[in-house]
Amino acid sequence: MSTKAVELVVSPSAPHFVGDGFRVHNFIPSAYKLDMKRMDPFIMLDYNSKYTFEPSIEPKGVGVHPHRGFETVTIAYKGQIEHHDSSGGGGVISEGDVQWMTAASGVLHKEFHEREWSKKGGEFQMVQLWVNLPAKDKMSTPKYQAIENSTINRFQIENNGGEIEVIAGEYQGVGGAASTFTPLHLQNAKLKQGTKAKFSFPSHFNTGLLVIEGSMKVNQSDEVPTNHFVLMANQGEEFEIEATSDAVILILSGEPINEPIATHGPFVMNTREEIVQAFEDFNNGKFGYLAD
Repeated sequence: MSTKAVELVVSPSAPHFVGDGFRVHNFIPSAYKLDMKRMDPFIMLDYNSKYTFEPSIEPKGVGVHPHRGFETVTIAYKGQIEHHDSSGGGGVISEGDVQWMTAASGVLHKEFHEREWSKKGGEFQMVQLWVNLPAKDKMSTPKYQAIENSTINRFQIENNGGEIEVIAGEYQGVGGAASTFTPLHLQNAKLKQGTKAKFSFPSHFNTGLLVIEGSMKVNQSDEVPTNHFVLMANQGEEFEIEATSDAVILILSGEPINEPIATHGPFVMNTREEIVQAFEDFNNGKFGYLAD
């Protein structure tokens, strides 16, 4: 096994609001080479860094909108989100939970701060990741995976150094809770200061790390601070991270689908014709119904 080197360390972009409930830094797609093809199958990563929302009687969020051709994965670090979609999926995700929605052939959905949490306000911190689907699965039946934190498998690091939460894929033989359409790994490394953890992914997998809390070094490199993203090179397999302060690090690595990507707004398909068809199907009510 050879070492997978750091290719790039990316600072967070200026934040912008999605709806009125999500203040996000966009890492994928963005400048610095982090486009959809380079990060395939991860085609979007919005990061709501820690932000305090004031109490609100009317929950903030994003109203009804469509998706087709991919999956949305929402990871809650602080706060609570309530989700509903036209395929019947929905629920509340709280701190540590994951919501994995397969839009596939098409759904309408909406997501807001959970009503009771909204009344109190508080710290809010989330990641939303879009995972592409291969052409053969883009028009499959939508589904919804509600992954509670208590059901996420963990690898315990010796000497109480922390743990690796395995959301998808595997780590040291510990399997993830989520089912996926293509080979990918999604993990939260929760490490005490000074703790090291080794990872190994195939060289051609596209791999990135997002520092959610604290700071770290990768392969004894310079320190990477909170809210920064590390892009790993597509050579070598193994790398090591070290928490230079108590840290939470999101690790994502996936096998590229290597198919054409055609995208417009909430639709991600393989051709422009399929995008046009998605708009026609949406306008003709084929994505179902969901009340505002």
